[in-house]
Amino acid sequence: MPARPDGAARRRLHLARGRRAEILAALALLLKGYRPLAWRVSLGGGEIDLIVRRGSVVAFVEVKARPTLEAAQVAIDARKRRLVSRAARAWIARAPWCAGLTLRADAVLVAPGRWPRHVVSAFELDS
Repeated sequence: MPARPDGAARRRLHLARGRRAEILAALALLLKGYRPLAWRVSLGGGEIDLIVRRGSVVAFVEVKARPTLEAAQVAIDARKRRLVSRAARAWIARAPWCAGLTLRADAVLVAPGRWPRHVVSAFELDS
């Protein structure tokens, strides 16, 4: 029976899996015409996986990788929505050029063997 990875090895595994999911999400969004503005933004005590723009829309994207797309969607809980909203507010404060654009919180759900699912306006950004 193979040994289970220790805590540090498990964290590295999750980080690598998360980075692969973010790359897949970015590629899926590029194919839909979105242009990446920022990756892995940590501001205001929160984190945003991707910030993308298409036309007059700036989307703050939460990427979730789980065994199923449904499990990935459920994983975006109230705490995660608050943290994304907090980081988005901090980013908007530093990007006055986006005033007047449509700002929204999207999600990209990633599961093995499935094309990433882009959920437009997955949740409301808290003010």
